[in-house]
Amino acid sequence: MKNTNNRYVGIIFVILGASFWGIGGTAAGYLFEMANINVNWYVSTRLIISGLLLLGVQVMLTGRKKVFTIWKDSKKRIPLIIFSLFGMLLVQYSYMASIEAGNAAVATLLQYLAPVYIILWLIFRGLQRLQVLDIIAIFLTVLGTLLLLTNGSFNGLSVSGIAIVWGIISGISLTFYTLYARNLLGFYSSVTVVGWAMLIAGVCMNIVHPVWRVETHDWSLSTFIVLGFTIIFGTTLAFWMFIKSLEYLEAKETTLLGTVEPLTAVVSSVIWLNLPFGTWQVVGMILILVLVVCLSLTKKEL
Repeated sequence: MKNTNNRYVGIIFVILGASFWGIGGTAAGYLFEMANINVNWYVSTRLIISGLLLLGVQVMLTGRKKVFTIWKDSKKRIPLIIFSLFGMLLVQYSYMASIEAGNAAVATLLQYLAPVYIILWLIFRGLQRLQVLDIIAIFLTVLGTLLLLTNGSFNGLSVSGIAIVWGIISGISLTFYTLYARNLLGFYSSVTVVGWAMLIAGVCMNIVHPVWRVETHDWSLSTFIVLGFTIIFGTTLAFWMFIKSLEYLEAKETTLLGTVEPLTAVVSSVIWLNLPFGTWQVVGMILILVLVVCLSLTKKEL
């Protein structure tokens, strides 16, 4: 019963985390378009603040010594830095850069090919064999996300080459982020790992665009509120919950369940930004929900 309960905890964490990330993506699009916020400043600021928030909470809960213990472990310092730069920073920046260069639909579609990359990587490494459920999961992931974001038409997906490149990098970096994190979670808490990764990534990004180089005199109250939401819910909680789910679920299972992210991104866009919602998008939403339900009810590994 304990393992079953842990599994459901992991499912709840990944669905909530992906939902916060999806809504946060819509909110970020609002900030780029309506408030003309620079993407480099945005990534720097959200990472630094989120990292400090997580580490601050962890210090209050467990004490300063446990939070800094990871830096005393010579075998984990380098992996943490690698995870911070090629996982946390790259997945954050590439996704936002793809949105800025193209649009959120293409960026999300390309990022959520990550479950396919993970399954193919595990098969390539000989860690598992291709199973029927894998094929079904890949099919539902690609088709459901495609329909959800395009409504069955590719006319709206005409974007620059750089947007596609950043989108592909986003998917690959999400794959690395998911697989590599497990090397650290076996030794340190998810809050500590994510907190330090965000802070390290933010400090590095700060070199590109310092957080203090920003004009806020023409920002409205809604801009500050939306920015706060994207930092606390769309970044801090979203990434912590996603990483936390890896303690209970397999890596490919986590990313497959994470396909609720484009679903929440589209739904929040319809409600918030009054975007139209077509028939094929409903079909795509249903496919993703079927995938989530099937994975939730399957107790064994896919």
